[in-house]
Amino acid sequence: MNDGRTHSATTTDGVTIGGTVHGEGPPVVFWHGAYGDGDLDWRGLVPHLTDRFTCHLPSWRGRGLSDAHPDLSYRRRVDDIVDYVDSLDGPAGLVGWSGGANPALAAAARTDAISALALFEPTMGSVMDEADRAAFRGAVARMGELAAEGRSADALRAAAGFPFNDEEIAQADDAGYFEAAAPYVPNLLETFKQLARHEGPTADDPAVLGEISMPVLVLHGADTKSFWVRGAQHVCEHVRDARVQAIPGAGHAAPLTHPAALADSLVEFFSLTQQL
Repeated sequence: MNDGRTHSATTTDGVTIGGTVHGEGPPVVFWHGAYGDGDLDWRGLVPHLTDRFTCHLPSWRGRGLSDAHPDLSYRRRVDDIVDYVDSLDGPAGLVGWSGGANPALAAAARTDAISALALFEPTMGSVMDEADRAAFRGAVARMGELAAEGRSADALRAAAGFPFNDEEIAQADDAGYFEAAAPYVPNLLETFKQLARHEGPTADDPAVLGEISMPVLVLHGADTKSFWVRGAQHVCEHVRDARVQAIPGAGHAAPLTHPAALADSLVEFFSLTQQL
């Protein structure tokens, strides 16, 4: 998929956030989920969009083309999005998935360089019930155990038991996703540790969501787990110009399993918002 183009931004703490660049047209930045990197998470989606948009695929710090750094805090992940988008010429669309979608929301509340925001199943911890929290804690604990045994791909596969359904895990496995993302398991575990220590608001906070003025599309799979639907509804309840849409037949892993359908929704949304 790589056509040789890249773009990078230097953050306020001196870290290079880099990503590959594909296609031609108005810029759209894709901020990946917790498990992979920019190229890995969006490789099925981007070919459906390159005839319409310039697609930027930056990675979280310590992944892909981005520098490693010990600070993996929530605040820094938000800063990294802001710094990358601000480095582009003119406003850009922004897409976030899962654990990348929550900081994308927080970034949208802080910069005018984002013209429109599309999210797929943002992680909104405030809508977790006790069963959700127990399932998440169990998945992370099992990931840590397997990682300590040197079984990184198995560790990631175990972690995926929280957001993905069994069919999605099988499809991701068949595509080699867990093997490809396995090197990021230590980074992911440290990210979770630092997130647990975070103090202050996140994009779960209605006050943060209320600061977002650009158009927002919140997507979820029609066959996803209820936690993700509640998160999408939470965003739409507090962002003034937000709407929700379901992707038929999809679960949480739609960027991997239903890229064409997801691309259709993104084309419609960003094409409309560019005309506003």
